[in-house]
Amino acid sequence: MIPFLDLKSQYASIKDEIDAAVHRVLDSQQFTLGDEVKAFERDFAAFCAVRHGIGVNSGTSALHLALLAAGVGPGDEVITVPFTFVATVAAIEYAGARPVFVDINPNSFTMDPTAMEAAVSARTKAIVPVHLYGQSADMFPILEIARRKGLVVIEDAAQAHGAEYYGQRVGSLGDMGCFSFYPGKNLGACGEGGMVTTDNDQYARVIRMLRDWGAERKYEHVFKGFNYRMESLQGAVLGAKLPHLEAWTEGRRAVAAFYDRALAGSGVPTPEAMLYARHVYHVYAIRTHHRQAWQDGLHRLGIQTGIHYPTPVHLLPAYADLGYGRGRFPHAEKAALQVLSLPIFPEMTADQCAIVCRAVEQIARSVAQLVDA
Repeated sequence: MIPFLDLKSQYASIKDEIDAAVHRVLDSQQFTLGDEVKAFERDFAAFCAVRHGIGVNSGTSALHLALLAAGVGPGDEVITVPFTFVATVAAIEYAGARPVFVDINPNSFTMDPTAMEAAVSARTKAIVPVHLYGQSADMFPILEIARRKGLVVIEDAAQAHGAEYYGQRVGSLGDMGCFSFYPGKNLGACGEGGMVTTDNDQYARVIRMLRDWGAERKYEHVFKGFNYRMESLQGAVLGAKLPHLEAWTEGRRAVAAFYDRALAGSGVPTPEAMLYARHVYHVYAIRTHHRQAWQDGLHRLGIQTGIHYPTPVHLLPAYADLGYGRGRFPHAEKAALQVLSLPIFPEMTADQCAIVCRAVEQIARSVAQLVDA
């Protein structure tokens, strides 16, 4: 079986460094925030080319606090896309605002800036473009519209550690960037973790207080805050992993390039890397009109796959109250019916990549024959 993701191989490759980081935390008995988190915040901020990194307990918390720091609250609207993980939308509602959806560009799977501008209203306070699958949204037009209309731009970069837009790192393009360090991410913790990145001193100050019960100093609570602090263990592990991220990213890009070459001419629609992007391939999603048959066939051949995501958020029962019906966002809905994610992780060998591609081509042919019969 070729796994969709192989975290054990990653751990084995840097086991001594991870173990040493864990033991430092145990020896220090400093388990929440502290020196390990501060060091990781500093290093990840430098990685993203921003002044501030604020560590929190999840990517969802990062989005929530970024929205609050931007002044988003009840009565406000926040524009985002429905083709994303549900946390993007949940965070907007946590802030008391209403999510307003716009469709995606069908080639990049990211926000269509033209649709975004048309959705701006007098109640719009912020824009949350999602850098999906490891590729940046088209940020220049999004930023131009936002600046012209006085809107805050918060990047959802949960899947895009190290991705670039015209050579600039995501997380440094908007007013704030929000990252997840869930274990399966390109940079993953041994548990949960998140980060807000920003060059804005005031946003950074407010988020640091909000993550720790709204306190500027112990027992001096300026805001009604939250227990969103990053654990020291996660800061230490992530700090140990960060120096390897660029090599891991190039490993993912090499797997994607292998897939691109091997599947060229096969009729299998492969991901499109936009000209502006350094794609970091958190997910390598092909497209098919016969996804279930392809997924079942690949599983029989020993290939694990994933679906990111099978239902756009506006069609989930939990968000039916937003009032969007089927057909409102045709590109997002079509993508949700067609995408199928192939195995991709930095440690994949050329032999494993070749096996996956042969299996995809075999299944594509066999399904096509059944459809034509």
